[in-house]
Amino acid sequence: MIALRKMTRGEYETWRATSIAGYAAEHVRAGNWSAEEAPEEAREAFEHYLPNGLDTERHYVCAIVAEPSGEKVGHLWYAVVSAAGGSATFIYDIGTDEPHRHKGFATAALKELEREAARLGTDSIRLHVFGSNTAARSLYAGLGYSETDIQMVKTLTEEAVSP
Repeated sequence: MIALRKMTRGEYETWRATSIAGYAAEHVRAGNWSAEEAPEEAREAFEHYLPNGLDTERHYVCAIVAEPSGEKVGHLWYAVVSAAGGSATFIYDIGTDEPHRHKGFATAALKELEREAARLGTDSIRLHVFGSNTAARSLYAGLGYSETDIQMVKTLTEEAVSP
């Protein structure tokens, strides 16, 4: 149903700009960064993790491609990282393009990643998902991912702190 292939330079530049903006917005929604600081924080994070762009060692920035048409339907960025007792495949970003959502492409990409992770010699796949992303959390749970670390917040209102 799908194949994963390395992004072209043009695809990478488009994806990078869109992903940085999306990552910044997610951190603002989660209350981690202010709207003013978020774009720079997100850009710095991408520069930290992908200092050499597509050529960053042990990082794979892929297009998700529908088969047999060859149409690009999404993206997947993952890396081989150190983990307790060995190494893991870590998903930094996955998404399907708007017209291709809810058609099974993300599920197929994650299953293909399982095969790729085994070829890479890692023993697990890990990821971070924002709590507000209920669709992604449901997708991951349905594929056997379990929650390992949950942060919670309660925003205090004026009424809550008044005597």
